[in-house]
Amino acid sequence: MTTQIYLEPEQATKAAGGQRVQAGVKTILLHVQNDKSLDSRVQTALALARACEAHLSCVHITPIESYVAFDSFGGVFVMNDVIAAVDEEAVRIRKSLHEKLRNEDVSWDYVETTANIASQIVSRAALTDLVVTGREPHRTDFAGPTIGLLGELLHRARTPLFIPADDGTPPDPAGTALIAWDGSYEAANAVRSAVGLLKVASQVRILQIREKAEEAFPGTKLLEYLSRHDIHAELFTEEASSKEFVSDALVAHARAIGAAYLVMGGYNHSRVGEFVFGGVTRSLLKSSPVPLLIAH
Repeated sequence: MTTQIYLEPEQATKAAGGQRVQAGVKTILLHVQNDKSLDSRVQTALALARACEAHLSCVHITPIESYVAFDSFGGVFVMNDVIAAVDEEAVRIRKSLHEKLRNEDVSWDYVETTANIASQIVSRAALTDLVVTGREPHRTDFAGPTIGLLGELLHRARTPLFIPADDGTPPDPAGTALIAWDGSYEAANAVRSAVGLLKVASQVRILQIREKAEEAFPGTKLLEYLSRHDIHAELFTEEASSKEFVSDALVAHARAIGAAYLVMGGYNHSRVGEFVFGGVTRSLLKSSPVPLLIAH
């Protein structure tokens, strides 16, 4: 594994109106790769960093497989033209991003490394508060399908993922946040992970999707938990009739209130969670008109 680190001097950041924001998000990891969603991820990460006065740590990971080719007899070799192309792309991305970030009012650093994508993100996420990544697969496809990579990150990392909306519009962290609540441990983990960012939101709403059976953590308990963090939320409840209903209900409610992002637990394993959010996780990881803050 090879790694190159590029540091930019720290810069003082200011919240809107010159007031310091007491947010709990102080380090954001941005996953950099060459795809059409890179600009939206950068703009999303910058919006979050400004709102929270957070440091932006950028990592560009070239899959080790990008340098390797296989012959018909199972042999492995490295091609000089492949090495040159991959290295040239890394230089181009670095220069482009450096030029963009130098004009922004956030502190940042930039790392280039060659390794397994998921393992590197998980490792570097250990001491960050939020990971900004996207749905686009790596151009070499060595990372596997995007849904597979995001699923692996959810299961292995203990840091929430922030995924931009399909149209790439950067979120307004000071806008309205919507929490998808089903009473599961995963949903609770997502809320705890999101507290630092929820403190910046002007409004927090909770949409409780449930079966008729009593959930593990009632929505009123969630309201109490958030209030102890000085986060005052409104609770709305709906009954779940199907997995498709849940996904549609979440998106419809988010659009109706103009939610800046949706907080949800991913791949729940409880009986309630599997019924309500198992398919919803897969659906929204593939496509979502609303930015997601998701944790397992």
